[in-house]
Amino acid sequence: MNENDTVMIEIRKEQAEDRDAIHQLNTIAFDNGPEAALVDKLRISCKDYLSFVAVEDGSVIGHILFTPANMDDNSVDGMGLAPMAVLPSHQGEGIGSRLVRYGLDYLRETGCPFVIVLGHPDYYPRFGFELASKYQIHSQWEGVPDDAFMIAVFDREVLPKHGGVARYRDEFDEAM
Repeated sequence: MNENDTVMIEIRKEQAEDRDAIHQLNTIAFDNGPEAALVDKLRISCKDYLSFVAVEDGSVIGHILFTPANMDDNSVDGMGLAPMAVLPSHQGEGIGSRLVRYGLDYLRETGCPFVIVLGHPDYYPRFGFELASKYQIHSQWEGVPDDAFMIAVFDREVLPKHGGVARYRDEFDEAM
């Protein structure tokens, strides 16, 4: 891939006509896992989701979803990143990184205090994610490895001083 190829990829908010392509993309990228159905379900049940796509020549080749997340005492609301997918034929081209950066920049600019992610510990720290346990924040799910549950903090003042449990929306429980 050369530098000119990067220019042809547009990152933008999901549009209604992207939904079938997003479903297909998540089905392919996650080898028929629960992610595609989860995205469809969240789109219906969650009014405050943010969904961005990477588009090349009119085709959706990448997708990222952010949905509301909160601390167990409901003292502060942030967002949860999941899922993020790129067509296998376009993986390794930096598209996922562009989607993550775009989404995080958007959320930071809109005043979101934090974003949680359950993901690969070698991938997400490059975007500012840190171990959530650094802030005494833990996943709602038992058995999640400490190095896989991370948080990008944009406003440290609103985080619970004594930590807590960060929770994705209930729909994620079925996919876990």
